[in-house]
Amino acid sequence: MPRLPLRTPGDAPTEAQERLTAAEKANGFLPNLLRLLANAPAALEAYQTLSGINARTGLSLAEREVVQITAAATHGCGFCVAGHTAIATKKAGLDAGTVEALRGLAPPADPRLAALAAFTAAVIRSRGQVEEAELAAFRAAGFTDANALEVVLGVSLATLCNFANNLGQPPLNPELEAFRWDGPRRLAAE
Repeated sequence: MPRLPLRTPGDAPTEAQERLTAAEKANGFLPNLLRLLANAPAALEAYQTLSGINARTGLSLAEREVVQITAAATHGCGFCVAGHTAIATKKAGLDAGTVEALRGLAPPADPRLAALAAFTAAVIRSRGQVEEAELAAFRAAGFTDANALEVVLGVSLATLCNFANNLGQPPLNPELEAFRWDGPRRLAAE
């Protein structure tokens, strides 16, 4: 049972109705995250706008999904782990072993993706105050300074949706059930 209402295009605040209708058309279903965010139209707009900006970064879709799954698992957001697992496997082409490692907060076998996941975790853990060695390892894996800031952008996006889901506790959409994650609740500040 969600702690906050899950809005529909018919009962959402006026400012959110068109966004929900468009999202439902684009996805084929209306993700409960968006229904939750529609309680605050500015939060829904911020999420959708930041998602669009994040999609234009120099990180590939697969790399962006590494950031999102790492952040969601770190923040204990089962909804986002499931949603990003679906994207990672269906659209980004990440293999099952990589996805399972990320869901378990373990390094994937691919060294570049392992460096990206480690850097993402370091950004969250240190609130951006990563150690020189962590930044050096990220660069040594072939990532740029722009990519480092794009990880911060991805973590910002993840924090918005992870924390909103953790607050509102929406149920997982049936379309995401196959990707359910019931991993441990972790705090980024551990």
